[in-house]
Amino acid sequence: MTRGYFAVGIYRTKTEANVGTLWRSAHLYGAAFVFTVGKRYQRQSSDTPKTPLHTPLFHFDTIEDLRAHLPHSAPLVGVELDPRATALPDYSHPERAVYLLGAEDQGLPPSVVDLCHSVVQIPAVRSQSMNVAAAGSVLLYDRHAKSLARQAVSA
Repeated sequence: MTRGYFAVGIYRTKTEANVGTLWRSAHLYGAAFVFTVGKRYQRQSSDTPKTPLHTPLFHFDTIEDLRAHLPHSAPLVGVELDPRATALPDYSHPERAVYLLGAEDQGLPPSVVDLCHSVVQIPAVRSQSMNVAAAGSVLLYDRHAKSLARQAVSA
């Protein structure tokens, strides 16, 4: 069994479908909760495994509201194309983390990135922004795969 926990959310999400897709991926990879900041969402009708019964979804009105409610000792990790970011293959996930992604059309504004404890980016062949739900799924898979690798080394 792994220690720690994580959560993942979207800042000013553009569509309800992205929240639903990220929520489902978060549930599959064991997220403690999912959240949105700055925009309301609607229930995703394609959610066949009934994710809301297993993984809670919270809404925070502002980034300050989210920061005021971060779990103890869980750093806020921004996921953004940013020169300060660590490339995902080189990133060591903290034992506890709250990951924050930005919507495709605006990403995370610099003022929000400045409030994050660390920043990670997903390298790709093209420098374009990835769909936010897809980026979140890649991030969560990376956390999961690195956790499995650590367990195998310590066994």
